[in-house]
Amino acid sequence: MKKDEWSLEDFEIGKFIGEGKFGKVYLAREKQSGYVVALKVIFKEKLEKYRFHAHLRREIEIQHGLNHPNVLRLFAWFHDDSRIFLVLEYAARGELYKFLKDLHHFSEKRAATYVSSLAGALAYCHQKHVIHRDIKPENLLLDVEGRLKIADFGWAVQSNAKRHTMCGTIDYLAPEMVEKREHDHAVDNWTLGILCYEFLYGGPPFEAEDQYDTFRRILKVDLKYPSTPRVSAEAKDLISKLLVKDSSKRLSLQKILEHPWIVKNADPSGSCNE
Repeated sequence: MKKDEWSLEDFEIGKFIGEGKFGKVYLAREKQSGYVVALKVIFKEKLEKYRFHAHLRREIEIQHGLNHPNVLRLFAWFHDDSRIFLVLEYAARGELYKFLKDLHHFSEKRAATYVSSLAGALAYCHQKHVIHRDIKPENLLLDVEGRLKIADFGWAVQSNAKRHTMCGTIDYLAPEMVEKREHDHAVDNWTLGILCYEFLYGGPPFEAEDQYDTFRRILKVDLKYPSTPRVSAEAKDLISKLLVKDSSKRLSLQKILEHPWIVKNADPSGSCNE
């Protein structure tokens, strides 16, 4: 996928596979190599309407600079008069969100494998001073072998400094974001705790009818464990060490990888095919 100048003529366009706020995603094949990719088509008119040009530029710069097995590759981008095209790695099994909805909740082995994969990918991102800030099942994809891929860097930021912008999705927001205090990479560690809970129980822990009730539950860390499905004490221990209001006391990503529940349950290959 190395080339200085790309155009639509370089690709055979296949079936429609998804749609976002600013455009559509198609399966495509690069003609010369036969390599299969996902081609994201973004309409400039929509970017202008929502004043999203700078936002997209930042997202492209961040994702293009990342190369990790659990981060979806952005190989290249190009544009014409009306559209911007992103050439992305194709994740054949699609959204983790749909998979979770179909199964209702994951086994401890599958959940631990995904949490371990995410911890490794986020550790890599944090080393490059990238904070994701919007990890959720809708932004995670599965490749043909069942490996997890972080796919959306729309709210990501690359910075050493603490940030103040409130962004992301309500159920996954860390307390410091809800309170509009400055935040750092530890917001991603909080989100891993939310996801671990959601993988095991089928829904995020602080979900409520009203967004203000959700915010209140987040700020109180009002954490309740349902009796079903049955979840091990080790899994609950990991969740409770991540969902800590004081961001400096949350379990580090390295400590997540060393946690007994992860060591016992996670598939080292990252592809969970139970």
